[in-house]
Amino acid sequence: MHLGAHADASNHYNEQGEGIDKRDLSYYLGPVQVVRVTTKRGDRIKLEDLGDEQVNAQRILFCTGSYPDPDSWNSDFTSLSPDLVDFLASHGVILVGIDTPSIDPSEDKALLSHARVAHHKMAILEGVVLETVPQGIYDLIALPLKIENADASPVRAVLLPSGSLTLGI
Repeated sequence: MHLGAHADASNHYNEQGEGIDKRDLSYYLGPVQVVRVTTKRGDRIKLEDLGDEQVNAQRILFCTGSYPDPDSWNSDFTSLSPDLVDFLASHGVILVGIDTPSIDPSEDKALLSHARVAHHKMAILEGVVLETVPQGIYDLIALPLKIENADASPVRAVLLPSGSLTLGI
C-alpha cells in the first residue's frame, strides 16, 4: 500500500486515526500548487527553502528530485520539516504531498512530520511523480481506494490545467 504514489491514512501514524476508507475524498480533489525545491538530499525541507514562493492553494506537492528512480531504493531522499507542516497548516493547506516515499526521513522512527499532519488533520500524498511537471497551480485528482481499515491506498495522481476541473455533484 505504501509503494508508488499513495495516500497515507491517519491510522498509519496515529493509533486513534481512521482507515483510508473513512477519509473524506475532498482532500484529494481540487486546486494544488506544485513547488520545486532544491533542498540537499537527506535534509528536511524548511520554510526558508521556499524562498519567495507563496502558498497559493489548499494542497501542496513538493518536487524534490531526490528520489529519481522508484525501482531503486535510496534512503537519502528529501522530506518535510515539522515546522514547515505547521506553517502550511496555518495557511489553510489541507494536503501535503511529495515525490519521495515519505514526508519523514527513512530512519525517523518518531515520524515527526506525520505527527504534525495528524495534529492539523491534514492529508498526505507520497511517491507522486513530478519530475516533468513545471511549478505552478493545477487541479488535482488523486482519489484513494476505499479499502476497509487500510493504513494507505494506491492512487493514480492526475494534474489538470488549473480551472479545468468542474464538478457537477
